[in-house]
Amino acid sequence: MEQIKDTIQSVIRLLSEHKGIVSSEDAEILLKKALTKRELTHIKLNYFKKGILNLTVDSSSWLYNFNLHKRQLLAKLNEKSDWVKEIRFRIGEVK
Repeated sequence: MEQIKDTIQSVIRLLSEHKGIVSSEDAEILLKKALTKRELTHIKLNYFKKGILNLTVDSSSWLYNFNLHKRQLLAKLNEKSDWVKEIRFRIGEVK
């Protein structure tokens, strides 16, 4: 019985310490801190999974602009947290 108790406590401790699991809400908060208000009106978070941040941009000109500044955006996001490993953009509807 003692082994099960120790195993459960170990798993609970590891889960509470594990910071690799991040929700899309956390990623959205980071984006709001890293981007300007104007930029936020042209972008929408699709998903954040396994370190990949997938964003929809409303036009090709904004896609080009965000791709030019992709490294800087990634650096800003990683100043706050090292969760984001890659950023991917696509054109689509932003509401």
